Amino acid sequence: MTPPSDVATIWDRHRIWVTLGAVALIFLAAIEALAVTTVMPIVSEALDGEALFAVAFAGTLATSVIGMVATGAWSDARGPRGALYVAVALFIIGLLLSGFAVTMHQFLLGRLVQGLGAGGQTVALYVVVARLYPPHLHGRIFAAFAAAWVVPSMVGPFLAGAVAEYLDWRWAFLGVAVLTAAAFLMIAVRLRGVDLGHGEPQDRRALVIRLLLAVVVAVLAVVVGFSADMTPPVGWPVALAAVLAIGFAVLPLLPRRTLLAGRGLPSVVLTRGIAAGAFFAAEAYIPYLLIKKFGFSATWAGVALMLAALAWAGASALQGRFGERLGNRRITLISLGSLLIALSCVLVAALFDVSPVVVVVGWAFAGTGMGLLYPRLTVLTLAYSDETNQGFNSSALSISDATGSAVAIALAGLGVASLGGGAGAFAVVFAFCIALLAIAVVPGLRLGHAAESPVR
Repeated sequence: MTPPSDVATIWDRHRIWVTLGAVALIFLAAIEALAVTTVMPIVSEALDGEALFAVAFAGTLATSVIGMVATGAWSDARGPRGALYVAVALFIIGLLLSGFAVTMHQFLLGRLVQGLGAGGQTVALYVVVARLYPPHLHGRIFAAFAAAWVVPSMVGPFLAGAVAEYLDWRWAFLGVAVLTAAAFLMIAVRLRGVDLGHGEPQDRRALVIRLLLAVVVAVLAVVVGFSADMTPPVGWPVALAAVLAIGFAVLPLLPRRTLLAGRGLPSVVLTRGIAAGAFFAAEAYIPYLLIKKFGFSATWAGVALMLAALAWAGASALQGRFGERLGNRRITLISLGSLLIALSCVLVAALFDVSPVVVVVGWAFAGTGMGLLYPRLTVLTLAYSDETNQGFNSSALSISDATGSAVAIALAGLGVASLGGGAGAFAVVFAFCIALLAIAVVPGLRLGHAAESPVR
């Protein structure tokens, strides 16, 4: 028997082990994400794959779309337990493949497999939250997920850079694989006796179509990434054609009127994708900028990401406590404004002879903006959902996130490759991300108000 909703917490004895297990998985995913961003300049040089730098990010995000669709359908049809277990296993396998890679293409294969697991894990955890936690706790549990980034943000980038610089970059992947396996065993035991529901019958034909479309989106996103390895006269037409095709293929995977910024859930999903694209495309090149222009080592290049991740976690905690009071419109404007400040700082640093402190401190504003926006959009998505579509809507949110990020990162990589690298190329990336923010304002002001329960 679970406690009444008015006295339930995410740490009560009925939920504490599920909360701890889920937070542990988020914690390790955060370690890995921060580590990859920090060590990728070293990995791409060691494996002679600098032209494929962006694919290492975009490819993982692209295949995560497949994992999201499959896991969302699985969760709706049979509950999230089995989907979560398979997703975590794929995440571990991908880490091992990347850690033992001897060529850039082998490394990319591992990243693609890792994406399948990472995407599925996110959706499965969202559905677990929807099934086990009452609505008024959703803000708190997602704030706890965000807080799981605090320790990784404090030590993750610095540690990953130190591991790559003084030991071997491979341990940035292999070490996370071992720890994830341990966390997986813990959550598997704790969830064994928990009722996660058995789902409802699904239209198999519709599910197959959605899965095929997810594969198409993933393949096309990878094509955009590999276009950076082509000559610009060939790469740009290929990339733009692939982006156009992605726009058509992704439509059935998202709520209706998403690309038209329909009020309510469609705008929630669209805002997430555009904001994610702006943030992650820029962040992928922050360590690169610090290493190439300012002469930072890999260890110290990770410091720029530490402050931003700390700001993300802190802002998420504030959103969990005061999000309802601030309101969706105000959160959107504050978040996008913070991101604009951050991108303006790194753009100035790329173009002019300024202190690298401008990059490190400026990028913290990006973390603040994302920390406010991300959990608010997740809470809204669940508020717009019921048990029949929690998996679909959760996967749609993550699909928008991953697709927007993958396409933006791939296009940024193509731009850098076309300009031959250097500060000017980095400036184009950051200017491109500012343009994305301007677009995000439109759906960001059309989020609406679902049946949100106050955060207590």
